[in-house]
Amino acid sequence: MPLHRHFTQTEWEPKVGYCRALRAGQIIYLSGTAPIGDDGQTFAPNDAYAQACRCFDIIKKTLIAMDSGLHQVVRTRMYVTDISQWEAFGRAHQEYFGEHPPVTSMLEVKGLINSDMLIEVEAEAFVA
Repeated sequence: MPLHRHFTQTEWEPKVGYCRALRAGQIIYLSGTAPIGDDGQTFAPNDAYAQACRCFDIIKKTLIAMDSGLHQVVRTRMYVTDISQWEAFGRAHQEYFGEHPPVTSMLEVKGLINSDMLIEVEAEAFVA
């Protein structure tokens, strides 16, 4: 089975040795997606809802580049630094995935790569 890797040319991909997404057959795996703005800085520091939306926008853009879409996402994992903001993260998730809800997890973690990041999201899609 051929593998198709998608890169977004961020500075981290070559430093860490990963790709944004990998398609293996009918499954697309998306790497942890952080709320990075177009300027390379953390998007909307300390705004849980805006950061979650930014992560989902990046995921959506990546899926479109791989001939897929949010409606084909079957699993998401949200790693958050402050679980008390679960409603803001959840509201964003519902807005993006509510019509085709995937299975999901929301896990509180000690920290992310930048201290002003509140969320990082992994996703998997099934392309029939």
